[in-house]
Amino acid sequence: MDKAEFKHIFDQYFDTIRCFVYYRCGDKETASDITQDLFMKVWEKKEQLDPRTIKPLLYKMANDQVISDYRKTLSQRNYAEDMAIERDNQTHSPEEQMQFEELKQQYADALNAMNEGQRVAFLMSRNDELKYTEISERLGISVKAVEKRMTAALKVLKLKLL
Repeated sequence: MDKAEFKHIFDQYFDTIRCFVYYRCGDKETASDITQDLFMKVWEKKEQLDPRTIKPLLYKMANDQVISDYRKTLSQRNYAEDMAIERDNQTHSPEEQMQFEELKQQYADALNAMNEGQRVAFLMSRNDELKYTEISERLGISVKAVEKRMTAALKVLKLKLL
């Protein structure tokens, strides 16, 4: 696929793919971002793609990206909810509250110290309660890679929390 063919495909399908993504996610900005990322991936792999069969591939890639974006957003939301504390609950002593806040900060620092792959695998395992095989399927990596990421994530967590 040369530059002219890519431009033709982009002009022909960009708006329809963006509408498809918007229908799936309900957010115009997200739909535009996902669609742009999708066409960047197509451009990067243009040599391997057949322009005659690109339409179903675009829709499949868009659908997969919407699902991936949803999972990422859900994971972030779950993390934010887990980190939120109930301010109304005053049954803890000020000392316990201070210790909790300190531990919460150390946990957040440990998550920030992890690379993205480690953090995603760790949160999928701990927050979403997924097994390593499920994580490997969702991320498209081997179970051994998940094990390696989890080992590294747990080392970071151990260093930051001690």
